[in-house]
Amino acid sequence: MRKRFLLVCAAALLLAVSLRVPGKAQEELELSAPSAVLMEASTGRVLFEKNSHEIRPCASITKVMTLCLTFDAIDEGRLSLTDTLSASAHAASMGGSDIWLKEGEQMTVDDLLKATVIMSANDAAVVLAEHVAGSETAFVAKMNEKAQQLGMKDTVFKNCNGLDEEGHVTSAHDVALMSRELITHPQIFDYTLTWIDYVRDGETQLVNTNKLIRSYQGITGLKTGTTSKAGSCITATAQRGELSLISVILGADSTDHRFQDAAVLLDYGFANWSVTVPELPELSPVPVKGGMEETIPVKAGQAPKILSRLGEASGVEERIEWREELKAPIEEGEQLGTIYYSISGETVAQIPITAAEKVEPVTFSSSFFYLLCGLFRF
Repeated sequence: MRKRFLLVCAAALLLAVSLRVPGKAQEELELSAPSAVLMEASTGRVLFEKNSHEIRPCASITKVMTLCLTFDAIDEGRLSLTDTLSASAHAASMGGSDIWLKEGEQMTVDDLLKATVIMSANDAAVVLAEHVAGSETAFVAKMNEKAQQLGMKDTVFKNCNGLDEEGHVTSAHDVALMSRELITHPQIFDYTLTWIDYVRDGETQLVNTNKLIRSYQGITGLKTGTTSKAGSCITATAQRGELSLISVILGADSTDHRFQDAAVLLDYGFANWSVTVPELPELSPVPVKGGMEETIPVKAGQAPKILSRLGEASGVEERIEWREELKAPIEEGEQLGTIYYSISGETVAQIPITAAEKVEPVTFSSSFFYLLCGLFRF
């Protein structure tokens, strides 16, 4: 009897573990690369990591930051896709992967972006950098400044294209952070999802270095890189439904292995995680003390994206907490409360509840004014 009881307990324990950790556990993932990370894009939550903060060169993955700053300039109106830029002697001197720009050769920003993203052209990246910041040196300073803003503590940039240079380093975790930033510019996908394109009026063919865009379901980008010091690297982004993933592989021993490892991580993410967007609750006006109005209408912020393991989404709990005292004056947009979302007691998202209009405090003059209005209406 006791033996049967122990067997039942053991079976129950195994079932609980299997339900809690669906699919392969992190430690069972087989990756050939020495450094990797899987991040969910909307929350920034790390779902898997392997030596994710190990300091390493990252080759042309560097261009992710170059593209971040370039699209920032476009969004701010400092640069346009139709602008025509000229290649400097410095840009034309770049080696490695390039489109063989000659000093003084002109090309539109659109074509330079195609070359940078699709072909990973070092010379095109330098042309963009020089025109955004005035020089590559000034641009690299902006790259490092942006890296600090994004919390990239493992990163030091020395150039804008990723050619091997002493001290030019990052980590898989930091690459995920800047990749997350880049995909906030949806226009980048016009380039990352292009397999073949042309510049110079069709004379120069560009073939995408990211083979996953032709083989992986939901792939959206993002950038590959290879040098003798960095090995084969990739930051791969993919989306299925609301779930958006960033898979970073650094230091793989071959291009095939980097694609295989990136796909393994993405598969793990899509097999085990989901993102849901809850329906916001209907909010009634709330009482206000000492105001010209007894209540004030309120509104909630944007519905959050809630990341959870598959099967946990139905267990999301919602609670509303109001500010301790709602007393006039209250300004429109002032935060009055918070909606919290939790799973198994852990808060996973929160959004503010704000005043939909202002409420003035009761004063002698305002009371007298309303009294007169009431008398005249009578």
